[in-house]
This record gives sequence, C-alpha cells and structure tokens, in this order.
Amino acid sequence: MTYAPFGSQGGYGDVHETSTVRPYAVTGGRVRSATSDLPLEALVEVLPGAVSSYGLPPEKRAILQHAAHTYVSIAELSALLRLPLGVVRILVADMQEEGHVTVHTSTPVNVHTGHDSSNSGLSLSVLESVLNGISAL
Repeated sequence: MTYAPFGSQGGYGDVHETSTVRPYAVTGGRVRSATSDLPLEALVEVLPGAVSSYGLPPEKRAILQHAAHTYVSIAELSALLRLPLGVVRILVADMQEEGHVTVHTSTPVNVHTGHDSSNSGLSLSVLESVLNGISAL
C-alpha cells in the first residue's frame, strides 16, 4: 500500500512522489490523539512563524504548506495529502500541541441559565419560553 502525500497531482506527465511509509509509522503507532478527537470539519490555521519550522517530518511540513495561506479542514488535508483521515487528525492534534497550528472547531457555546451549576446546556424552562415566544408570533 502506497500513499502519495505532499499534495502531488495525478495528471498526465506529472511525476508521482509516493511514500511507502505505513500510516501507523507516521503516527508512531497511535490510532487516536491523547488530547482530542478533531471533527472532520475542523479548520486548521497556521500560526505565524510556524512555516519556517525546521526538523518536522514531511507530512507535517505538507500540512503547514497547505494551510499557510488559508483555512483548510481536516478532511481537505486528508484528501490533499492522500493520507487516511485518522492519520491527519493525529498529526494536526500533535501540531496544535506543539504550537504550529490553531484548530477552529464548531463546538456549540454552552449557555448557563443559573438554574443548576452542573447543567451545562439550555434548561427546559428556557426552551419552553422560546417555544411560547415563537408560538405567540
């Protein structure tokens, strides 16, 4: 099984640079990140000064190159690098811990209503009030 990372194109006359490194070797045998499980739609942003990072493996350098000028989702990086989604998730989580990238997720904002300090979401009374307000229109 071979993968073609680094964003190589598959057109006529293009040279395909392939990597014979297995995905588990790229991640050090890990199948999950220790800190987070990033969603597919999470956007990756390169932090200033990270593009000039030396000593990174080729897969991480390719992530920095693709995300250097615009936000790129985890799913897009997986397709561009031609690496499995789980591998890209682990690499991006590692890069976030190392301070090379910032990951923007679409996690919902918790609304505290003051009814219960352990309740991190909307309470039933708030939802009922919203429903009553909508039906009154």
